[in-house]
Amino acid sequence: MNINSPENPDPPIRFDIRHLSVEQLAKLGVAQIAYVKPVMMNGTPAFAIHAADGTPMAVTGDRDVAISAILQHEMLPTLVH
Repeated sequence: MNINSPENPDPPIRFDIRHLSVEQLAKLGVAQIAYVKPVMMNGTPAFAIHAADGTPMAVTGDRDVAISAILQHEMLPTLVH
């Protein structure tokens, strides 16, 4: 769909990210970005998957499995060291 077509005469909404509230900034990317973080589970190395806001989502023993799970849910994986 062309956003500038006659059916949609309004221009796209633009905003300046410098004016986001703390709450808006915290929610930015929550549904689109997940990060993988190395952790220890019962003395064993593992990889935790968290939403962009830090909400834990899953734990796996393999980093590639963690990344694949994120991609399968149509999210962008990010690694945290």
